[in-house]
Amino acid sequence: MSINNDELYSPGSLLKVPELIAFYKMNENQPGYLDKEILYDKNINNSGRVLSFESKHIQVGKKYKIRDLLYYMIAYSDNDATMVLNSIIDKNIFSRVFTDVGLKAPDYGSNDYPMTARAYSIFFKELYNASYLNFESSEACLKLLSETDFDKGLLSGLPAGCKSSHKFGEGGKNNAPNFSESAIVYCGRSPYILTVMLKGNDMKSLPEVSKEISRKVYEIMSGQS
Repeated sequence: MSINNDELYSPGSLLKVPELIAFYKMNENQPGYLDKEILYDKNINNSGRVLSFESKHIQVGKKYKIRDLLYYMIAYSDNDATMVLNSIIDKNIFSRVFTDVGLKAPDYGSNDYPMTARAYSIFFKELYNASYLNFESSEACLKLLSETDFDKGLLSGLPAGCKSSHKFGEGGKNNAPNFSESAIVYCGRSPYILTVMLKGNDMKSLPEVSKEISRKVYEIMSGQS
């Protein structure tokens, strides 16, 4: 089910999930690719957006395996690691992650890719069903997504010990932010996918809305409501 099914949002760092999928597809095509080392030799200027929720970053002058850059990109939503990965990604494979599941190809000249919550959920569905990547690659992606360190929104609406594979993103303009989260929740009566996309005036307040939606959905999915 969906609410406001046609409403478009700026997913921000949620787009790191299709990027993750693309790199694992590249690794399927070229086994061992994720163990290639990359030198991070300079600070990369990303969009200049002021982020509200930041965590750990890769360090200038250090070498990282591609799989380690993917870890920073997903677990810590590190934009420095993402920009390094952006510089080496196969753009054709990245585009096909979208077009192969019926979505339009991303515009590399734009910093945004507006989409609905239902459309975005396709990426988590493909991982859960192992229907785009092979089983081993899908499981590796889901395990990595289970290690994200952001816990202020959707995850805080779940009971302690509830397992999930999850990503959040900040999008939109600084004065009109969008906050989005998507997760596979492995608790309740059966696993379920929940994607919450929000718009507001204050980024810091939006995770509380996501938390409340998550709590109510969990109550229904666990038979408590």
